[in-house]
Amino acid sequence: MARIAGVDLPAKKRSAIGLTYIYGIGRTRALSLLYRASVNPEKKIGELTEEEVNHLRTLIETEGAVEGDLRKEMSMNVKRLMEMGSYRGLRHRRGLPARGQRTHTNARTRKGPRRGTVAGKKKATKT
Repeated sequence: MARIAGVDLPAKKRSAIGLTYIYGIGRTRALSLLYRASVNPEKKIGELTEEEVNHLRTLIETEGAVEGDLRKEMSMNVKRLMEMGSYRGLRHRRGLPARGQRTHTNARTRKGPRRGTVAGKKKATKT
């Protein structure tokens, strides 16, 4: 089983798909990496030689942030927006959509489950 950037890649997946298990690598970037490493994208991860895995590992390390570094950078960007007090930062702080989507009827993923209507107090009856 190949281990790149701290992630165990699934041995039975094609290499183009298997690389996408690494945070920060999508289909396009995976295909680009495989092309530059001269690895067939149809080849399974388990069939890759140690030399090919090492070449991919060095390409990924030199190209840019992935996994922990990228997650840290993203969270720092969001924290910076919040500290600045920008509109996007306020939306992040409140847990609402930050990119202008409507929230009157949608945005349940971001807002969470609906809160039920709170029952009013019972009125005191005259006796």
